[in-house]
Amino acid sequence: MGTDHRAQVDELLAGYRRSRDQLAEVHRALGAVAKSATSACGTVTATVSAYGALVALDIRPDAYRVHQPSALGGVVVGVVEAAAGLAARAADEIMAPVLPAGTDPAALRLGTADLTPAEVAPQADEFDFERATWLESDERGDQR
Repeated sequence: MGTDHRAQVDELLAGYRRSRDQLAEVHRALGAVAKSATSACGTVTATVSAYGALVALDIRPDAYRVHQPSALGGVVVGVVEAAAGLAARAADEIMAPVLPAGTDPAALRLGTADLTPAEVAPQADEFDFERATWLESDERGDQR
């Protein structure tokens, strides 16, 4: 192998190592993300990771006196959603500097890339109820 080729290979390997080290740093930074949110009344606090996992949930003992049992679940869900939003924004800030220019970190994180909201929306069931009869079944086993 000539010295020019050897230099090119060495340069490629050095670039690979830099990219790999950068990727490891991003993963370490994402792993350290833990964002918390607390309900307005202070009775519920949730902590969520950059990956959207609920890692801590603190419900104060007086939460059951402040909230009706049927409402407490909604408070918990709201606090978890708020913490998840904070964690997602933190993850986006960590990833943005290492992404190609013009790449939306949130779209990458959500797996939507350049898809429009209409493209990722659930598709309507295409079953034709006008033609349905009780005498035959369609491929899903539903009566037609």
